[in-house]
Amino acid sequence: MELAPADRAAVLALWRKLGTNVGIYTTEALERIFVAFPSSKTYFLHLNLSPGSAQVRAHGQKVAEALSLAMNHLDDLPHTLSALRELHTHRLRVDPVFFKQLCHCLLVTLARHYPGDFSPNMHASLVKFLNHVISALAPSSGQIGRVDAEGSCV
Repeated sequence: MELAPADRAAVLALWRKLGTNVGIYTTEALERIFVAFPSSKTYFLHLNLSPGSAQVRAHGQKVAEALSLAMNHLDDLPHTLSALRELHTHRLRVDPVFFKQLCHCLLVTLARHYPGDFSPNMHASLVKFLNHVISALAPSSGQIGRVDAEGSCV
């Protein structure tokens, strides 16, 4: 999958504008998902999920780093995000729907902070980028519903 040149230019320009604040916005998006989609908390029972907690900020920074990595490797997201895919698919067993919900929360957060930049075209470009990220993080079709040697679903 590839982003069209106009989409690529739009998301790269916005990402440069976000600068060092990406972690702040991804943290806000995490806080938003915990409120809007409470079932997402099941993956974070070991963390203090209070708004502004150091643990939520730390995880928000990890999300920011992953998205920035993706932004810098738009031509090869599956390879670039393969370690994260393995972690989330096999070890953490995260339902891919939560990636979609987090991306939705990130879009809301960015629209709130950058209303002048968040045109319909920018929205569409970001949705395309985030869908590419989600696709790269989702298990491959051969992994969905497969059972490993111990009988566990992978």
